[in-house]
Amino acid sequence: MAIRVLLVDDERLIRAGLAALIGAEPGLEVAGEAADGAEVPAAVRETRPDVVLMDVRMPRLDGIQATRRLLAEPFPPKIIVVTTFENDEYVYDALKAGASGFLLKRARPEEILTAIRIVAEGDTLLFPAAIRSLAERHGVPAPPAARWHGRLTEREADVLRLVAKGRANAEIAAELFVSPQTVKTHVGNVLAKLGARDRTQAVILAYETGFIVPG
Repeated sequence: MAIRVLLVDDERLIRAGLAALIGAEPGLEVAGEAADGAEVPAAVRETRPDVVLMDVRMPRLDGIQATRRLLAEPFPPKIIVVTTFENDEYVYDALKAGASGFLLKRARPEEILTAIRIVAEGDTLLFPAAIRSLAERHGVPAPPAARWHGRLTEREADVLRLVAKGRANAEIAAELFVSPQTVKTHVGNVLAKLGARDRTQAVILAYETGFIVPG
């Protein structure tokens, strides 16, 4: 079955360009469009998309609030936020809210299509350098949340550090001399112990609590 994509952007030309790109790609289809974050919950209920491409800056309800509202619904779709600048503060907040990743509006067509497929399959778009830069600007608080640090095993801690570097499961497995299935199990344990929705949220939490020090 085709991956269904909902396009959310207040600029009609942006939506039209994305619709043309996605509509021409085998295995993908445009489920619908929305011009503002306030329209998203109803649009999702009506069109049942697998992935939402969500602009972060919209006039009535921005993509962060729309992401939060959507993820509070049962069985929400995956969300990719779309922005003009990778250091946009909105991106950081959207990722913390549970978006599966972000794309720049200047991304190449093949990058957009690949990103849609990645998140539809249940993975996340992790950009370590961009997340590290955003985390540095937010600063690292005195770590009251570091209480979870001690709950991670040594191997789970190693896996989290490698995830923060953007390593895929196969790469982590090769570096730690374990199987990819073992890495998958460790990642699942890390997410559960941190209360994180996905790898991106886990990495942000690791920076914010001082488990990983930017620099």
